[in-house]
Amino acid sequence: MSAIFVRPLRAAISQPTKLRDHTKILAKRLEYFERVELRKSIYWEDIRRINPRRMPSLNVAGASSSEEGVQAFEQDALMGESSSFGAGGIQATLNSLSKWLVTAVFCSIILLRHDAESLWAAIGSVTNVTLSTALKRILNQERPTSALKSDPGMPSSHAQSIFYTITFLNLSMVEWYGLNGVTTTLCVFFFTLGSFLSWLRVSQQFHTISQVVVGAVLGSIFCILWFWSWKSYVLNLFASYVWVRIVVVVGSVAFSGGFIYHVIQSWILKDR
Repeated sequence: MSAIFVRPLRAAISQPTKLRDHTKILAKRLEYFERVELRKSIYWEDIRRINPRRMPSLNVAGASSSEEGVQAFEQDALMGESSSFGAGGIQATLNSLSKWLVTAVFCSIILLRHDAESLWAAIGSVTNVTLSTALKRILNQERPTSALKSDPGMPSSHAQSIFYTITFLNLSMVEWYGLNGVTTTLCVFFFTLGSFLSWLRVSQQFHTISQVVVGAVLGSIFCILWFWSWKSYVLNLFASYVWVRIVVVVGSVAFSGGFIYHVIQSWILKDR
């Protein structure tokens, strides 16, 4: 009889952790929807205060005037909600596509360079993501209360990866064409684009502003230090020793393969 109850007992013991995680996510979702309802109620109150004539009148005699007020009120509500949904829908779409855009830009730079330094950059990109994941576990700072994710949010791994790629792109342009008016303008443009894509993480309430700023700073600094190490140390070793070349080539292939596996598991299969 004791053997019969061992397995159910173990299963029952392993359930509280999963139950707490699901309860936490559900509580955050409920709080998020409560905030949405609160915003709607504030919206109705603003319409009532600014333009009370468009509100349905309950004290006016006659059903026709009341129906006209209701129709006008509903039209205003639909216009307000549709405009806010349009802006939010575009931002949500850009946010979901940002990781694919950044990955495509990074892979394009690797293909254009096709040199040993690009292999070092590939290793650095995966190392940068690993650093972000480790810092999240160490700092263990929660995301905004309305976020649908329950894992730590400091620093933002999206912002850290975006600014690693942007810094890599800007350094490559300056290395190829020098620092002039055109490259300076392009560097400012790509920096602004990276800032916008990172800000989407705040507007979609996945991260706080501080989490995104810290991620962006870490990604930029890590990229600069990573390429400084290549110019100062690794390049000379790469040119002098065969085993260093083998380590860099094999390491870049292994890291790239691991990243591709992560993309398939987390970006493709998980989103289905």
